[in-house]
Amino acid sequence: MRLLIVEDEKRLALSLAKGLTAEGFAVDVVHDGLEGLHRASEGPYDLIVLDIMLPGMNGYRVCAALRAAGDDVPILMLTAKDGEYDEAEGLDTGADDYLTKPFSYVVLVARVKALLRRRGSGRAAPVIEVGGLRVDTAARRVLRGEDEVVLAAKEFAVLEHLALHAGEVVSKADILEHVWDFAYDGDPNIVEVYISALRRKLGPGLIRTMRGAGYCLEGR
Repeated sequence: MRLLIVEDEKRLALSLAKGLTAEGFAVDVVHDGLEGLHRASEGPYDLIVLDIMLPGMNGYRVCAALRAAGDDVPILMLTAKDGEYDEAEGLDTGADDYLTKPFSYVVLVARVKALLRRRGSGRAAPVIEVGGLRVDTAARRVLRGEDEVVLAAKEFAVLEHLALHAGEVVSKADILEHVWDFAYDGDPNIVEVYISALRRKLGPGLIRTMRGAGYCLEGR
């Protein structure tokens, strides 16, 4: 899943991005409200972590603009302020949750996962069954028959994206965009490395290479 962090405290933003990336998310970071609104409007994000006190445009206005445009992406607001009025204002503009600084990183991750589960429950089953696999997107577990297949965070993210598009051809560029982040400029062949790792763990035949087009997780 792909997250956007809009936070002007660069050390905090990069720390959050590093931690959430380790959890298996693709994370983009911007430090300005206007840039955050632009990026959120352009890219398909699963959740936005949005600070309130931002240069260019504050978080309230960013949130209100996204909701006015019909964007229902979950928004977790961050603020150094503390008080019922601030929380009410954030929720009134369309935010889904609110976290006051300083906060526990563990609490932030729990809130992020809860919002994603809530969103997922409204649009797709949390467990995807495909090709003899059960991919539990909430618990981030994979079962083949009765046996659990242990995957690293990025391996699971690649498999999850393929499972969400089972039977379809998914390009390497699409996997990079959704599993890694917007600014990734490393070797695009990293996708092949993870596909090979998944084939070793899941067995041959499940993930087909469509020459020149991408990969397909077989649904039968």
